[in-house]
Amino acid sequence: MSVKEEASMGTLMKEMDGAAIAGLRTPAGNEGKSNSGPGNQTRLKALMAGFFLVAAAGGVWTYFHFRDRVTTDDAQVDAHIAQIAPKISGNVAAILVDDNQLVKTGQVLVRIDPRDLAAKVAQARAALAAAEGRAVGARAVVPLTRLTTASGSSAAQAQLEAAVAEEQQAGADYDKASTSALAFARADVDARRATADRARADLARMEPLAAKDEISKLQFDAYRAAARVAESQLSASRQQLANAEKQAQERQANLRAAQARVNAARAALDEAQANRQQVQVSSAQARSASAAILQARASLDAAELELGYTTIVAPIDGVVTKKMAQLGQIVQPGQSLMTIVPVHDVWITANFKETQLENVRPGQRAEIYVDMYRRSFPGRVDSIAGATGARLSLLPPENATGNFVKIVQRIPVKIRLEGAPDGFRFRPGANVEATIFTR
Repeated sequence: MSVKEEASMGTLMKEMDGAAIAGLRTPAGNEGKSNSGPGNQTRLKALMAGFFLVAAAGGVWTYFHFRDRVTTDDAQVDAHIAQIAPKISGNVAAILVDDNQLVKTGQVLVRIDPRDLAAKVAQARAALAAAEGRAVGARAVVPLTRLTTASGSSAAQAQLEAAVAEEQQAGADYDKASTSALAFARADVDARRATADRARADLARMEPLAAKDEISKLQFDAYRAAARVAESQLSASRQQLANAEKQAQERQANLRAAQARVNAARAALDEAQANRQQVQVSSAQARSASAAILQARASLDAAELELGYTTIVAPIDGVVTKKMAQLGQIVQPGQSLMTIVPVHDVWITANFKETQLENVRPGQRAEIYVDMYRRSFPGRVDSIAGATGARLSLLPPENATGNFVKIVQRIPVKIRLEGAPDGFRFRPGANVEATIFTR
């Protein structure tokens, strides 16, 4: 039974009690007559007995009627109200809804001028294309660098091997020129010198004999010729020794030149091997170019996302309320444009006294009397708040100041409606009366 029906029942009982009391009064036409007769006394006793019987029955009915239910009129319809605000700044180009208009989820509400953001999207697309072009070039450089450095290393290795071979040949030639050939030339000079010395000595001994004609002139001429031949041979040997020494110096110079070429070839090989690091550099540049593509694509996605924000749609089904957007207005992110109040996803927030919630549990049946429609609708307890309404308020009470006064607190209880006939809308903030059946 609803709260209004209970009030009607109470009024009926009061009327019955009034009728019983009126029956005990003396009628206006019998004011002068005595009421002390036996019939009057019997009738009075019957009326008194009936009165007490009706009162007892009403008390018993009231006890059993209100024993398993709790009621409060401190209850309102509640809902998640959606505040519509832009995510970007810009000029309002179109407003497609009016106040108190019913809208559906996804319906366009407001359009913001998209031209600035469309230009940013075009710039982001161009940046993405440029990044992709650089990435293609960087990826093409990697195999080219790998082949170039590989061929350079092979050529440097071959040049080093050729230079080492030349160095070995020059070393062998220098060893030969500085040891056997030079030693032979020196030995030949020594032998020719000895021969020349003996020839000169023989000639010197023969000169006195020739002067005394002890030997023939023919013999003396033979000694003289032998001395000149020995001198000529000594001179030739000395020339050969000088040539051998010069050749040894040339071979030494060739060896040093070959060693220099070896060092140069080794340096070229080291450089070629170092140039192989360019492959890693090129690979790193290619990876950097790929990362630049990702960055450019992310920038494009962000620009397209912002462009999408120029169309503001309804997040829920509901009624447009408190529309403040104006055509041509420059709006900022977070600025309230309008409010959408849901008409279906609503519930009841009933503030019961803490003394009423002893037997209240989630899932219990409830009854909601809506003042707007003057009728009741079924519901069910969804949950009970974890704190009182005063504790959850903006300025909770401070009971440690010494002026504490004990006041019965109220705790919010969430009640879900179990459906209503078509044509009934529960508007958030509307007053209702909530009754919970604890059994």
